[in-house]
Amino acid sequence: MSNSDSLSGDRRRVVITGLGVVSPLGIGVDKFLEELKAKRSGIDVVTDVMDTSAAPGNVGGEVPDFDDGVTKEAMPKRQRKFVKVMCREIELGVVSALHAVTHSGLDLDAIDRSRMGVDFGANLMFSPPAVLADAAAACLDPHSAETAEPGKFHFERWGQKGMKLMEPLWLLKYLPNMPACHIGIALDARGPSNSLTMGGASGNAVLSEAAHIIERGRADVMVAGTTGTHLHPVRTTNAGLFGELAEGDGPPGAWCKPYDANRIGEVVGEGACTVILEERGHAEARGATIYGEVLGFGSACVSEADATGHLGKAIAVAGRAALRDAGLNPGDLGHINGHGVGSRRSDADECRGLAALLEGADVPVTGVKGFTGNAGSGSGVQELIASLMMLREGLIPVCLNHQEADADFSGLRFVAGDHAPDGGNKVFLNLNGTRGGQASAAIVRAE
Repeated sequence: MSNSDSLSGDRRRVVITGLGVVSPLGIGVDKFLEELKAKRSGIDVVTDVMDTSAAPGNVGGEVPDFDDGVTKEAMPKRQRKFVKVMCREIELGVVSALHAVTHSGLDLDAIDRSRMGVDFGANLMFSPPAVLADAAAACLDPHSAETAEPGKFHFERWGQKGMKLMEPLWLLKYLPNMPACHIGIALDARGPSNSLTMGGASGNAVLSEAAHIIERGRADVMVAGTTGTHLHPVRTTNAGLFGELAEGDGPPGAWCKPYDANRIGEVVGEGACTVILEERGHAEARGATIYGEVLGFGSACVSEADATGHLGKAIAVAGRAALRDAGLNPGDLGHINGHGVGSRRSDADECRGLAALLEGADVPVTGVKGFTGNAGSGSGVQELIASLMMLREGLIPVCLNHQEADADFSGLRFVAGDHAPDGGNKVFLNLNGTRGGQASAAIVRAE
């Protein structure tokens, strides 16, 4: 079935009219595209974010030159006081959303705010251990002089001794629904609002929900994005315990090697990206620049009773669902932007799923995490924007640091060495997942 056939009937068409990027490659879509085209990785030794010693060599994908001042500058003056109750993840998300609105050219005073909503994804958020240190210490028995061992923690002391040493608004700084709350207040968006916490699968799931809200006629404009980090003491420790962190002896920017035969593990990162979705007629009526049209979505979760995830199977199921939704076959795709974290097990599992999904179709596969590292929920929309913007240049983004595929990946063609010409096919599939076996998929056509 052709694209035009799949978009016929009463289905309201949803387009992308604004892009907001806060990435290790820089802040703003123009800087992001510049670094992508130049094949410069944003992965390096971390210098500004809190202690991340759990990461080998303290290496990660850190957003450069980002602090409270950047957030305050993006916020309306009346709301800059709210920055004090935002953790870094929330700040990244808010800035990306407000940049996307500016990039879209929307005149907020000229639209019906009740027809504008917010859908945002995030990881579960953790406070740094130091935030809890004094409160926890107040509930311990004193150290024993004889053994020099820490004393017993007394839970019954928490209410009277521990709690009062916590930040008064501690909870508000680390709730994953707060990015959507702050964004909605800043924009006075009175339409549907929701928050998703699906880890690495959040991005495409958020776009799907937001697009379907527009398709159902509940809104004309949706602010849809994700924020996330693995560049955090607790998150980085978890990534090392449950996954595989890269440790190389060359430049940090070469450590993350998605789908490569010599891959050595993932690199942690942070980031947030947002797109403005609009009903096509609404966008055309105001003369908006249209960057792409969303064609279809899919999602899946495949795991054992003991929570062992099967990422590859979930990728295949989610991808097939997106193709059905778009009315396309695998061979209609111009390329796939995959999950590709660079770990031995995860990439191998994913590639089995990609092979099953493609059924022999010759479709180029790429991945962006060699540029950015893995930001969990912050990665999905970032990777979709990477494909979208590069396709506007006539290119498929290179899978940075990929030189040679495993023999097990035979039948898959990776974009290696340099960006590849898109051959005139602007349709791509964006895929993301989690180690727990969740996967989400989005099909977009760049314009």
